Amino acid sequence: MKRFLLLLATLACFAGALSAQTACPNPYDGNGDGAVTISDLLDLLGLFGDADADQDGIWDSVDACVDTGACNFAASPTESCAYIDVLGICGGGCEGDGDGDGICDDVDTCVGDLDECGVCNGPGPTEIVIEDITILYDSVYLPQLGEWYVYEFGADTTFSYTCAPFFGDCGDPVSYQGYDYATVLIGDHCWFAENLRSENYENGDAIPANLSDSEWSSTTSGALAVYGEDAGCENYSPDIDACDPAQSLNEYGRLYNWYAVDDARALCPSGWHVPTDGEWTVMTDHLGGASVAGGQMKTTYGWNGGGNGTNSSGFSGLPGGSRNDGSFYTAGIYGRWWSSSPNGSNAWHHYLKNYNEYVSRSSPDQRNGYSVRCVRDAE
Repeated sequence: MKRFLLLLATLACFAGALSAQTACPNPYDGNGDGAVTISDLLDLLGLFGDADADQDGIWDSVDACVDTGACNFAASPTESCAYIDVLGICGGGCEGDGDGDGICDDVDTCVGDLDECGVCNGPGPTEIVIEDITILYDSVYLPQLGEWYVYEFGADTTFSYTCAPFFGDCGDPVSYQGYDYATVLIGDHCWFAENLRSENYENGDAIPANLSDSEWSSTTSGALAVYGEDAGCENYSPDIDACDPAQSLNEYGRLYNWYAVDDARALCPSGWHVPTDGEWTVMTDHLGGASVAGGQMKTTYGWNGGGNGTNSSGFSGLPGGSRNDGSFYTAGIYGRWWSSSPNGSNAWHHYLKNYNEYVSRSSPDQRNGYSVRCVRDAE
């Protein structure tokens, strides 16, 4: 009862203070600062079972955050406590910014510095390019011979530094002609994990495209096609209309004849190449041999009749079909990839089928259009 009367007196005193009253009998000054304020009222109310530990004017029983170390302890009472992260953001959640660039390490594409070549923490330009060599000559007259003798006494070389090719770790994407290719390490070799789709050789020259059936069947020069771009098309895909070139390009990439594979201008980016027949065999041997490797190389979708694989290798082989004699065949059933190795007037290629786990090998006509993968050069 005494506490209740003291509370009433303090409320009356506090109300009087708001109306400019200067004297109040028996005031409650809990913090001893000589003034009866809201803090004293809250302290007094705490005697009735509640408190305001952070003194933000909100009872702890209805305050979601009472930690004065929190950056939002005086915010909305329904907000849980939040704390300033390493970037100085209240409730930001960033745990590290190792290079102090204001970007959280878990989303920072480079924790460190990009060198002049755009490589994170790289060495900068290191590859020497000789731009000019000037040979220095002098001469001396030899009276015994009665003639001048000209001799070389030095050379003046002008050179600069440029960026050596850099591809990062295998598994990082490789940007080539405006497209980022996924990569995968299989054994000791780094492979593209998807089919090539570029329209130009590595030097920038365009690869002939949009050939008619008769042009495709007769050309002995490099050429490319998109599955289904012309009449005469088979579609066995369970997921897409492979005879729609927009869908097949997105799913399978492009098809190339072997003349494009063998062109000195190169299909793959610098530092990469179309795998040899032997490199294909090295991969299948690593996966347990040609009789079982196919199941590990095929994707988990896209193969007709439920002939999908496990893709445990990461190769991500899709049944992109082929272009033979101008027409498009077996998308959804067969996936075919060129090697760079000729075999007489033909060339070796390796292929997967929807109905078994074999990786088959044969040497068909070089005019056929198959998919292409790239493998990184040995370091």
